[in-house]
Amino acid sequence: MLGLLAVAAGTAFLAPSGAQRSDDVSVVSPPKAVRGQALSLTGAASIVDGDTIEIHGQRIRLNGIDAPESGQHCNDAKGDDYPCGRRSAEVLDKFLAASRPVQCTFVTWDRYGRFVGDCRRADGANVATWMVEHGQALDWPRYSHGAYAGQQAKAEAAKLGLWSGTVQAPWDWRAEHTENTQAFASQPIGIISRQVAQSYSCQPRRTCSQISSCEEAQWYRSNCAWGGKLDRDGDGIACETLC
Repeated sequence: MLGLLAVAAGTAFLAPSGAQRSDDVSVVSPPKAVRGQALSLTGAASIVDGDTIEIHGQRIRLNGIDAPESGQHCNDAKGDDYPCGRRSAEVLDKFLAASRPVQCTFVTWDRYGRFVGDCRRADGANVATWMVEHGQALDWPRYSHGAYAGQQAKAEAAKLGLWSGTVQAPWDWRAEHTENTQAFASQPIGIISRQVAQSYSCQPRRTCSQISSCEEAQWYRSNCAWGGKLDRDGDGIACETLC
């Protein structure tokens, strides 16, 4: 995984602006090999959801914001139900497609071994800021320390995006849907130690019969381009016989 990360020479390590991921996901320390360095990952981004992208097979969580989950619904200005999680992801996709590639600067690793970062389009536009400004994601005070509170207040006042109707905070929505297997990726699976995370690699490709634990299977699913094939029924759980 670290082979995908371009080391920015002569730049000091970027201190976390707030450990990032869901309420029930702890954060692990960055691998020893990357301490003291600023890392960036650049490339064409594919969309996972409104706050998560993938570059070169590496999942990247946008730092400091939270967008509706893929299965989450909201109410529009007329009170009608609509899939706001899917809508947020679609808006993010169009935004990123307008100026490629995307560059993400490392903040921390989350429990799944995912890169949490501050991301910008090729034209310099900050992705997290834009999503909050346009009402497609929420400032997450618990982790952002209010970094996007001003942008959110303006979006709410202008009734943009999610604020044109009613939206439940994604962290509250997850708390109410923890038994839904579609939300599995937001549930704890055990902290991946620094040593274990470094031992995983996307090469060579593996099948469930070659994987020894649920934790390892979930890491491949989240971080490798081929990892989705380990989740045959698409319920968010890789190699279910191990989990």
